[in-house]
Amino acid sequence: MKYKINEEQLVMEFLPKIKIIALNLKTTLPKNIELEDLIQEGIIGLLQSYKRYNPEKGTSFYTYALKRIKGSMYDYLRRIDWLPKEIRSLVKKYEDLIYECKDNEYIDDNSVAEKLHIEKNDVDKIKFSLSKRQILQLDEYFLSNEEENWFEDIQEENDPEILAYKDMLHDKLTQSIEKLEEREKLILSLYYNEGLTFKEIGSVLEISESRVSQLHSVILVKLKKMIQGSE
Repeated sequence: MKYKINEEQLVMEFLPKIKIIALNLKTTLPKNIELEDLIQEGIIGLLQSYKRYNPEKGTSFYTYALKRIKGSMYDYLRRIDWLPKEIRSLVKKYEDLIYECKDNEYIDDNSVAEKLHIEKNDVDKIKFSLSKRQILQLDEYFLSNEEENWFEDIQEENDPEILAYKDMLHDKLTQSIEKLEEREKLILSLYYNEGLTFKEIGSVLEISESRVSQLHSVILVKLKKMIQGSE
């Protein structure tokens, strides 16, 4: 049986969750990205999911809708393309810097600027750039430069080579996640599986929201190094 509800009721029922998802995403984005735009895209994704939902596939409507809500927001961010190209050369240095931090060490933005010999506002741009790749292009984020260029050369997403490589990448990622510490696995699970915000995860772990954000980036950097064989 199809999930039956008036569309207006549906929006009202999901709106609190849509706002949470949008707020969580907004924490990683530049100030010029409007929260209301993300929420609007989420509502569009919700209504699309309502029209396309097929219960015979075994997925609950709630789970299906949340996936489509997030996907709609990510599609919007891809379309507007706010990645500051001039910052890309600094991203790897930032990744190496936060990766080398000890587990109990929090490196603030002023320290990052000092260590990388850049201005404070450039640190924000680096973090935005890294967040975009980690959130919107997660598959590509784990690739080496050569592999990324290969992906770009093949335009068709359903190309058999691309699909086979993505399967292999998924296997490598699964194996790498198993090597993480328990707290790192917990952060990934709370964020990607449970949909908690960095602030909510911080409450669970009794650490600050900014620390959770940094740990999330460190975990993905660590997985990237494992997958590329540099750890």
